[in-house]
Amino acid sequence: MSTISDNTATLTVAAPVPVSELKIIKDATCTFCGCVCDDIDLTVKGHTITEAKRACVLGKAWFLNHEIEEGPSCLIDQRPATVEEGIERASQILASARYPQVYGLSDSPCEAQRKAVGIADWIGGNIDTTTSVCHGPSGMAFQGVGEVTCTLGEVINRGDMIIYWGSNPAESHPRHFTKYSLMPKGLFTPNGRKDRTCVIVDVRRTKSAKAADIFIQIKPRKDFEALWTLRALARGIPLDAAIVEAETGTPLEKWQELMDKMKASKFGVIFFGMGLTMTRGKHCNSEALLALTRDMNAHTRFVAKPNRGHGNVTGADNVVSWRTGYPFGVNLSRGYPRFNPGEYTTSDVLARGEADAALIIASDPMANFSQAAREHLARIPYVALDPKDTPTTRAAAVAFKVATYGINTGGTVYRMDDVPIPLRPAFDSPHPSDLEVLSRIEVRVKELKAQQK
Repeated sequence: MSTISDNTATLTVAAPVPVSELKIIKDATCTFCGCVCDDIDLTVKGHTITEAKRACVLGKAWFLNHEIEEGPSCLIDQRPATVEEGIERASQILASARYPQVYGLSDSPCEAQRKAVGIADWIGGNIDTTTSVCHGPSGMAFQGVGEVTCTLGEVINRGDMIIYWGSNPAESHPRHFTKYSLMPKGLFTPNGRKDRTCVIVDVRRTKSAKAADIFIQIKPRKDFEALWTLRALARGIPLDAAIVEAETGTPLEKWQELMDKMKASKFGVIFFGMGLTMTRGKHCNSEALLALTRDMNAHTRFVAKPNRGHGNVTGADNVVSWRTGYPFGVNLSRGYPRFNPGEYTTSDVLARGEADAALIIASDPMANFSQAAREHLARIPYVALDPKDTPTTRAAAVAFKVATYGINTGGTVYRMDDVPIPLRPAFDSPHPSDLEVLSRIEVRVKELKAQQK
């Protein structure tokens, strides 16, 4: 091990691993999706993962295709620079900004997320996560309606009716069926799949529909009406069959059959995805589903959980909530947190041309934001941290190439059911971690802000 010191921080660099060394990492954690499977056995030879036992097809691609990108760990205006020079330039950009935006976080460990919130607080900016463009409506609904919830362990041991609404886990979360919801044998579900009823509700017949006992195809953009139909049936309110079928695309008799099965279950679970949250209605859809879950508890035990995408997007929501009281889209410019999606969320701030600097962490808005947002981001100085070369890092004033969390660095991530999981890295990276970079930026930003007073 060797140590590099300066006047702001100390960075420890691990000695390189011999290329011929072969080792097994037991119970490694896959951070590709929100399932955060922590039972993966990795076979590592030097700086290459040759086997990922028990990983799904997405997890295998995540581990087996991992390569440490060569090149400098820092670029300033696309020219190689030292990390120390990058820290100084990044800190100057952020500390001098009048309305900076901090965005991303969903592919970083909680420890790094905590530093990012601290930086946003010191510079009086907005802090936002990728939740604002996926399950943001769910976060709003949780605050408005509340959430009847549980862990995935309880689903394994108790869940006898599993409903997926606007979610396609067969493609997005391949191990969800086999590890957490349908197949595993639990304390009160000793026969596994035979003890469970699976329902898929979606606007199209996805690959997940093959696993369903009941598949209900509703009209696009009619989730709200379908959920309120079920809410009415849960309370025994009579409905007009013709109106229900015209609005939802499904006969009232089929909805009544589903409600009867829901009431007869012992422990029901509704997993919902972006097919619900990002269609017409958005947070109203999520509120309707959460309210239905609450209503069902007058008859039996029912819970609801969002199927989250990024490996630590749930951790990002938790960390930002701990620090500010709100999960995303938070403004700290007045010295106290204000929450207002649509005003302080990154895609909106950039599209309106309001931000004058940005800190982008482990995300790629240049590849998926609106044209107006991307054009404004290209006009302002911003700092980007990412393990890979992306459109966002290529246009950054300061770009840090960082180690990949979960493979090269440790820390903590949160599974989609809010359970914290430790990371067990496979091998070291020559690049610094995002925690190291953000920690040093925070220290320097504090010094610069103190000088401005």
